[in-house]
Amino acid sequence: MTQNLLNILILYRDYLKKLFPQTTGYIINGELIIKVPQNKIKKILSFLKNHTQCQYKVLSDICALDYPWKKNRFEIVYNILSIAYNSRLTLNITVDEKTSVESITSVYSVAGWFEREIWDMFGVYFKGNSDLRRILTDYGFKGHPLRKDFPLTGFIEVRYINNEKRILAEEVSLAQDFRTFYFNNNWNKIS
Repeated sequence: MTQNLLNILILYRDYLKKLFPQTTGYIINGELIIKVPQNKIKKILSFLKNHTQCQYKVLSDICALDYPWKKNRFEIVYNILSIAYNSRLTLNITVDEKTSVESITSVYSVAGWFEREIWDMFGVYFKGNSDLRRILTDYGFKGHPLRKDFPLTGFIEVRYINNEKRILAEEVSLAQDFRTFYFNNNWNKIS
């Protein structure tokens, strides 16, 4: 990364900090990452999309991370792109299990799909999303599979048997026993 690009990122970070004092900006590996309070995400994304000095018109992705040991265990990451300025920006918010996040579908219509996926996999509720339903799991599925506290056994698997032309519901069975991994051992001492 050139010194000129680094200076531009620092100026842009300071500009956003002046406009939104509650944010914190970091430059990591030549990328600007902004930590935003979860109740301000819609307002800040709307500003970044519509302001003439920003023009982040493309929402590339929204994803989630789960840190069960933290008070605010979920981190929601918004990746946006400004084609006019050839610039990418990452915004992060943190939220606990019970607090809902304001939907940004009115700012970026594509956000509805990403929010549905996060709801299905992690259980983070997006207030204002009119179509929050399962997208990757069955409608009768209980729980959210990408939460790190999700049990691996004890649930029902539903599958279609083609030659019998029927649906079969049965308990999940694992073909292999659980293994204990010892990450502190070297490769020569596998127990």
